[in-house]
Amino acid sequence: MLDTINAILTSQLGEFGPLIAVGVLGLFLILLTIPFLLNRPEDPLKKLNRDQQEKANDGKPKKERLRQGGRNEQLEKFATFLEPQNVDELSAIQLKLTQAGYQSRDAVRMFHFAQMALGLLGLVAGVVYVTFLSGGQITETKDLIMYTIGPGGVGYMLPKYLVNKRVDKRQTEISSGFPDALDMMLVCVEAGQSLDQSIIRVARELRSSYPSLADEFEIVAYEMKAGKDKQTVLRDMGTRCGVQDVSSFVTVLIQSAAFGTSIADALRVYAGEMRDKRVMRAEEAANKLPTKMTLATMMLTVPPLLIILVGPSIHGITQMGQ
Repeated sequence: MLDTINAILTSQLGEFGPLIAVGVLGLFLILLTIPFLLNRPEDPLKKLNRDQQEKANDGKPKKERLRQGGRNEQLEKFATFLEPQNVDELSAIQLKLTQAGYQSRDAVRMFHFAQMALGLLGLVAGVVYVTFLSGGQITETKDLIMYTIGPGGVGYMLPKYLVNKRVDKRQTEISSGFPDALDMMLVCVEAGQSLDQSIIRVARELRSSYPSLADEFEIVAYEMKAGKDKQTVLRDMGTRCGVQDVSSFVTVLIQSAAFGTSIADALRVYAGEMRDKRVMRAEEAANKLPTKMTLATMMLTVPPLLIILVGPSIHGITQMGQ
């Protein structure tokens, strides 16, 4: 029976037919066991330890704790596999996800879980295509590897690509809305409001136009209300945004507070610079446009023009030759 199965797999999938079949069976078993692991009952010892910690926490119920105090229990079971063990790698991926707007404590685990799940799904899709949908046309080893491992690699890299695209989009939105935010903050400060009140007002007014920048200002306002050091809060904002303009703004505010100068004067000067910089970016984009349009113009204009001008002459020459 084994020889018969081996012969069928070799005839259908080539030399690596048995190996591919074993790999598909292993992936199927892995996907089959994941739901059972996720629904596995909690260890009684862990439950007992958690109950004792709750009692030791001044008898406060779990609902009264901080909202971000706990993590997803389903992902907690696979923390060893879903989080980098290297501190530098973990910090780098946390910063990247924070700059993309994913500020949950489970963001790193969800990111690696998405990579693993999409990679496995792509691998299974590739194997199914090679086995059942290709009609036996894919027989060479390099084609088998490309069509089986290729979709898995694409699925594995897809979350990273989407995160990078979201980071670029978010940073572009922050850069576009930051000059307007500075103008509004300057108006609020000159009207007599404090910096904290100005940040809250600017966050509320920017919500409809620039939600990403409004989120950052709201985080700053909440952290200041919680009693966190103002300089640390502002530096964290510059790190989360990843935009040079915001980092320079943070430096201006910190230096203004350190030297005792007027915040309104610093905001007025820096807001003027940001407006000029936005105009320069718009002019730069406008100057790049003719260069970008050159190739499209040549491809869409020159061939029809040649056909119109040279086409009748070529037709006449061919008619004379006949």
